Amino acid sequence: MFRVKELFDIQYPIIQAGMVWCSGWKLASAVSNAGGLGLIGAGSMHPENLEHHIRKCKAATDAPFGINIPLLYPEIDKIMQVVVDNNIKIVFTSAGNPVTWTGYLKDKGLTVVHVVSSLKFAVKAEKAGVDAIVAEGFEAGGHNGREELTTFCLIPAIKEAVKIPLIAAGGINSGHSIFGALALGADGVQIGTRFAITEESSAHMNFKQRVIESKEGDTALTLKQLAPVRLIKNSFYDLISTAESSGAPKEELVKLLGKGRAKKGIFEGDLNEGELEIGQVAAYISEVKPAGVVFKDLWSDYTKAKNLFCESNP
Repeated sequence: MFRVKELFDIQYPIIQAGMVWCSGWKLASAVSNAGGLGLIGAGSMHPENLEHHIRKCKAATDAPFGINIPLLYPEIDKIMQVVVDNNIKIVFTSAGNPVTWTGYLKDKGLTVVHVVSSLKFAVKAEKAGVDAIVAEGFEAGGHNGREELTTFCLIPAIKEAVKIPLIAAGGINSGHSIFGALALGADGVQIGTRFAITEESSAHMNFKQRVIESKEGDTALTLKQLAPVRLIKNSFYDLISTAESSGAPKEELVKLLGKGRAKKGIFEGDLNEGELEIGQVAAYISEVKPAGVVFKDLWSDYTKAKNLFCESNP
């Protein structure tokens, strides 16, 4: 049980997602120090920024941590070189074909995990040689699958099809949901939204407060013609939604999206014109806490859920 603990040499089967504009060295080191696996999100970093965060993270923790790398990143060659040069041992890849870089990273001695949103892509990732898979349901924040498959549909289906460790992601916000994911066959969980709203997250306080104030139905999956992404509804979302409803071509959507929308919303705190990426469980977060406290609460809640189930099913 909990094969990811052995794979990453961690105490608990909990991974903090590598989220753009949220997952810097402070958050990654805090989660790793708590006994999980912290990830630095390279998707919002230039190579020199990533190297800075790696150095700071190594100074802040002796525990394992990793890097999340979107494979569509424009400076991917330089990013991979930074990872290798700094002796990183764990990489999570996403948003691209795992065949492209898995062999290279494995040859360098790294553990490679790939994020997928469907059974089809899970099978392809295993064939590409990755060490584990993150199966992310469309409840999750940020970029997502067009199929709109939920986490609790994905996990049992993928569990039957692959032999490598399986990590559940999307809609996991409590120890009870961790217990549910593990009961369905996951070997661990990856949590993004809850860790995005912590003291160590590099997201702007405006963004964190907006998440705390969000209610059920305040997020939606949009931009499915380009790269599906779950956002909090705001002026930017309304602009995109109206364009999509009117049948706007991809070129027009690309123009409306422009550049730096996620940075504007998440990192700079522009709640109107920014891209506010967050998961559905945002509606159930009520306060900003230290990441270590969130981690402790998650595992305590998981233990209670497991014990309650065992007592009810002797």
